[in-house]
Amino acid sequence: MNTGLHDNDTLISLLKQGDEKAYEYLMNRYYRRLCIYADSLVNDPLAAEDIVQNVFIRLWKKRDFLTVRISLKSFLYKSVYNEYIDQYRKNVALLNVEKRYIEHLNTLVESENTERNEKLLKQVFDIIEQLPPKCREIFMLSKKSGLTHIEISEYLGISVNTVENQIGKAFKILRKNLTKGFYTLFLLMYRLDKN
Repeated sequence: MNTGLHDNDTLISLLKQGDEKAYEYLMNRYYRRLCIYADSLVNDPLAAEDIVQNVFIRLWKKRDFLTVRISLKSFLYKSVYNEYIDQYRKNVALLNVEKRYIEHLNTLVESENTERNEKLLKQVFDIIEQLPPKCREIFMLSKKSGLTHIEISEYLGISVNTVENQIGKAFKILRKNLTKGFYTLFLLMYRLDKN
């Protein structure tokens, strides 16, 4: 291995040029250490590896923005911490949302007006069926099949940004066409099949 890779500025310069050996060297040098650090934050080895992999993928994609004024070691550790914080915030937000919807679902289940609930559910499915075809396909892959935005983009060969825009469009249409109670029911039931 090139001894110049031990020098921070040389390593950054090579990374900016797209040198895969420099990238491999960086991964070999820091991957395990960063996984240990991430695991100390999340207390889950698999989640820790996901965090570190995301950091390295983002580093490679955005290597043009690296500057010789940064310490790669500090940059990597800070990136792992930031990724952990981002995931933590998303999980906390999701837990709060799920808690509200579970409470609402319990209210619906306790209600004996099943005919009303079926009517609401039918209206939700009718609106989903009327979404533009591409929008409906992306929306159902996300909300019914549970695929991530990245998985959908890879499956359909489109950008993640397009996936996010189409899902946002679907939510706007649903929000516009459903009353608040109907929209809440939709949020609770969107993973269920029609059958």
